[in-house]
Amino acid sequence: MSAPSVELIRHGRLRRIRRRRTAVLALAVLLAGLFLTGLCVGHTLYRPDEVLRVVLGERIPGASFTVQRLRLPRALTGTLAGFAFGLAGATFQTLLRNLLASPDVIGITSGASAAAVFAIVVLGLGGAAVFLIAVPAGIAVALAVHLLTYRQGVLGARLVLVGIGVGALLNSMVSYLLLRAPAWDVQEAMRWLTGSLGTAFWDGVAPLAAGVLPLSAVLLSLNRSLTVLQLGDDSARALGTRVETGRLALVLCAVGLTALATAAAGPIAFVAFLSGPIAGRLTGGNGSPLLPAALTGASLVLAADLLGQFAFDTRFPVGVVTGALGAPCLLWLLVRSRRTQGAL
Repeated sequence: MSAPSVELIRHGRLRRIRRRRTAVLALAVLLAGLFLTGLCVGHTLYRPDEVLRVVLGERIPGASFTVQRLRLPRALTGTLAGFAFGLAGATFQTLLRNLLASPDVIGITSGASAAAVFAIVVLGLGGAAVFLIAVPAGIAVALAVHLLTYRQGVLGARLVLVGIGVGALLNSMVSYLLLRAPAWDVQEAMRWLTGSLGTAFWDGVAPLAAGVLPLSAVLLSLNRSLTVLQLGDDSARALGTRVETGRLALVLCAVGLTALATAAAGPIAFVAFLSGPIAGRLTGGNGSPLLPAALTGASLVLAADLLGQFAFDTRFPVGVVTGALGAPCLLWLLVRSRRTQGAL
């Protein structure tokens, strides 16, 4: 290979690396700005320096209660849930090489949702109890989908079809429970099913963080396994990767993140589905999609929550905003997926 060709390849590689780093930095700055805005903006506006002093523990009349007790747990819940949705969605889409293989589509969020509605409507539970029931239910549904799909390996298209069927069954169960429930329970269940941060308090932040942070760290550390597994099982084995072990670890982490996020904030529509493709467009498809997708997911949730609270005459839950914005993107991505055989 001639020297000019080598230099051209090297220049292109450096340009791609710079674009990815710039995109990740921009997403991190955007996320920090949205987080700070969520703490400052409300019926009462507070300056950033006042918010910082409150966060650091200083007592400021009015601001201490509003920021510490109301806005901070809401912002933390939205950030952690969005980060988990984005990371899990990109993992499934990349591992299965199928744009539709996101937790929204393959039934994982439906499993957690059905369990949460059962806990609210039938058992009369709320708060942390709903969280503790929804998480294992989401994991159990993911395991069931995997077992129903597995046949000498897992194919993305088969997983999507089985997941859609399981999700439809669970959604019909939710509809039945809502029809039989008292009106006051229906209101609480519907608010949760829509996807909302309005009930986020400190009691739910600690278990969410305790689950999301370590699972995210493990999943990001498995980035090399995810990249190699995209090449196919035979190629991955030839490169020294333990295929079944690596795939199982990736799936378990992604399922756990999805179940935790759904249990904490409800099945916020389209965040897991859209985060990977949006991050891929921003980075140019360079490098791993995991961290950019996670930052994109967190930013989407916080931005949608701010829009739902202050952009309209009526306050809307975050899931309503992401659903309205995500539906046109879904149609566009489906058309694009057909042209590119499901690639991000």
